[in-house]
Amino acid sequence: MSLRLRYMTLADITQVVTIDREAFLTPWSAHSYSYEVGESSYSYMVVLEDNAPPVLTGWKRFIRSFNGSTPPRGTVVSYGGLWNIMDEAHISTIASRHDVRGKGYGEVVLAAMIRKSYILGAAYIVLEVRVSNTVAQNLYHKYEFEVYDTKRKYYRDNNEDAYDMRLDLRDSAIRSRFEERYTAIQQRVPFVDQYTNTPRPRP
Repeated sequence: MSLRLRYMTLADITQVVTIDREAFLTPWSAHSYSYEVGESSYSYMVVLEDNAPPVLTGWKRFIRSFNGSTPPRGTVVSYGGLWNIMDEAHISTIASRHDVRGKGYGEVVLAAMIRKSYILGAAYIVLEVRVSNTVAQNLYHKYEFEVYDTKRKYYRDNNEDAYDMRLDLRDSAIRSRFEERYTAIQQRVPFVDQYTNTPRPRP
């Protein structure tokens, strides 16, 4: 597997929408992603892409060798949405393909958005998470997010509450510990980072 972290493009939206529909009861529309990528001046959408061709066996390998076709490349395995307005960064969405969950790809995207936030000069990061989603909460706690408030009936599909979680980026000790975690995740899930230190292509 060859992983690349980069900005989301309009060409990624079909794959992103498919993942979104698998992950969420109220997914974003393709139009919403098009706006974030192509029009919004404060969005920093990111994808983690697998550039390695799939391993083909059996009849699929035979057909490929017979017709000379090349396997598809550039599979989006995880994605995230980051807004940056003045000194606040907001993680708007994050999800991974259902068949690759548990491999750390979502953590890579989360870590990338945290790093991008303080490079952009944000003082803190905000996100919302369902109170029942303890798996996501554990990951956010690992990166030192803390529960700031509870938003009652935040999710319209079932009126579930959301935790408002925040990470203070002004604390130099937190940033130092984060860089250690970022290095660790790069070693555990090797990827090329073309996102955090790369200026965003403007819409």
